[in-house]
Amino acid sequence: MDKHEFKSVIEFAVNNEVEAYEFYRDAAIKVKDHHLKKTFEELAEEELNHKRFLEDFLKSGAKEIRIDETSDYKLAETIDKPKLTVEIQFTDAIALAIKNEEEAMDMYKNLSEISLDDEQKKLFIGLMKMEQMHKTRLEDVYVNIAYNEVW
Repeated sequence: MDKHEFKSVIEFAVNNEVEAYEFYRDAAIKVKDHHLKKTFEELAEEELNHKRFLEDFLKSGAKEIRIDETSDYKLAETIDKPKLTVEIQFTDAIALAIKNEEEAMDMYKNLSEISLDDEQKKLFIGLMKMEQMHKTRLEDVYVNIAYNEVW
């Protein structure tokens, strides 16, 4: 993979983070519940941090994103993607965020599988792991809220 292709892949990932930021920012504006508004604002800020991470990664000249393996609860596979409404419940809002991260994770996984270039494949796998890390964090929140009566 040459420098131009590498830069294109990272710019693609940056654009995905910007889209995620805009989604969460807009969601924060739409919802009425104060706690949900704050949660969506925090998620939006986290997406900006991911964007900065990728931009710094590109500037650093590194060729591989190294992220430790995280647990995958596979919770996203068991929940439906709720629609964003002004009256969305907190657990549904977290489920929506989980599904968004799952979609991003699956996209990078699919790109890694179809890539013929080993460096590009590794880069997509690193991006997939980054999204999986976000998904796992949100799944932790979801489990602690949705199933707190079990504890």
